[in-house]
Amino acid sequence: MKPFMDKNFLLHSDTAIALFEHVKDLPIIDYHCHLIPQEIAENKRFRNITDLALGGDHYKWRLMRASGVDEKFITGDGSDEEKFFHWCNTLEDCIGSPLYHWTHLEMRRYFNYDGPITGAKAKEIYDHCNSIICKDDFSAWSILKKFNVEQIGTTDDPADNLEYHAQMIEHRKNDAKLPVVYPTLRPSKAMNIEAGDFQAYIKQLAEVSKQPINSFDDLQSALSSRIDFFHSMGCRISDHALDPPVFDQSACANIALQKALKGEVLTQAEIDSYKTALMLWLGEQYTSRNWVMQLHMGAQRNNNTRMIQKLGADTGYDSMSDASYSLPLAQIMNALEMNGNLPKTVLYGLNPVSDMMLGTMIGNFQGGGVPGKIQWGSAWWFNDTKTGMQNHMISLANAGVLAQFIGMLTDSRSFMSYPRHEYFRRIMVQVLADYVDNGEFPADMDKLKQIASGIAYKNAAAYMA
Repeated sequence: MKPFMDKNFLLHSDTAIALFEHVKDLPIIDYHCHLIPQEIAENKRFRNITDLALGGDHYKWRLMRASGVDEKFITGDGSDEEKFFHWCNTLEDCIGSPLYHWTHLEMRRYFNYDGPITGAKAKEIYDHCNSIICKDDFSAWSILKKFNVEQIGTTDDPADNLEYHAQMIEHRKNDAKLPVVYPTLRPSKAMNIEAGDFQAYIKQLAEVSKQPINSFDDLQSALSSRIDFFHSMGCRISDHALDPPVFDQSACANIALQKALKGEVLTQAEIDSYKTALMLWLGEQYTSRNWVMQLHMGAQRNNNTRMIQKLGADTGYDSMSDASYSLPLAQIMNALEMNGNLPKTVLYGLNPVSDMMLGTMIGNFQGGGVPGKIQWGSAWWFNDTKTGMQNHMISLANAGVLAQFIGMLTDSRSFMSYPRHEYFRRIMVQVLADYVDNGEFPADMDKLKQIASGIAYKNAAAYMA
């Protein structure tokens, strides 16, 4: 029986241990996350461990609900101490959950607390963590420095004025140890023409871009000016939630937009044709500026209407979709490729049923002298587990070139998420070590270290440059 989460946690051979030692202290490039720029720029200080560990973390909220915890002690008006107690009480039953591992790593790496987390220990842990949080040097910036975070990609709407990113640029002039925090363009509100707030959003976009939007050409002009602004602020990545991808060119995008601006009901063909036209135009813009395009697919969002009405989106009521999307995804990429406008692209799928589809899809569009130009992105969201990461990397090795993989990201709203990179690195080196220990790859440590450090850090650094 192995010790509980000791220094060789998840490392089952000398090969894995040696590889982890090589990668464990490499910088972190968190190229896709949902940290709030204002909280970074203003060097947020946290009230207590509940604010830090549970605030906005719907992964944890879902487990608490599954354990029968009343919403009062999750997102409601229960005290912070009560909420933390219920989280600890929940966690002690979560055998096999990645959150069990993540949370113990968080307690060890942030607070030097290495005992099992239980309801009985909740008061002791709460007081211990708070005694550290109240110190002057514990803040958002200190966390980022502690974990050697080199780059952060936030997620930002085209209409955002990026004032906090501007502040962070100034902060780095005075403290070069701070990470580079760059915006990521997320044009979902401009894309979702069927949404109830679409008209209001287009009006907002027109105001910030200082030009009227009455046609599809106007929309392109407004978005182009915002893309240029984002580029000037360091943005080199876009992000799209395609729920699901669509490809339809049977209707006129301009007519669809003009109808939407008048509040008229659109046909499905008009909605899909508008989204197709905008997606293809945006892909061209990203290519011309050497940006990376991220496509997230396979989510079924906001399933619990009653709770969404009460708490809003992104509160733990999303799941995997079983809708098929291979054909429209291929059509989007092919249409861009035909005109030489397919940018570097990262594909993320939420349902593992699509794993080998995505693993083979990326092979259709590689080339142009760019190593791993089309990426199958890291195991996302509900796949962010030990087995999910293992299966993703094994499938990628089967279908493509694992050594070109750009590795882990947090995709998180929590400053507590950075030990997830350690978790990933431990799992990743064991996947590599298994090939060697089973006699399937030479025990060439120089080559193995090159592959491991590439996946852990170097590939992302080169890809996002």
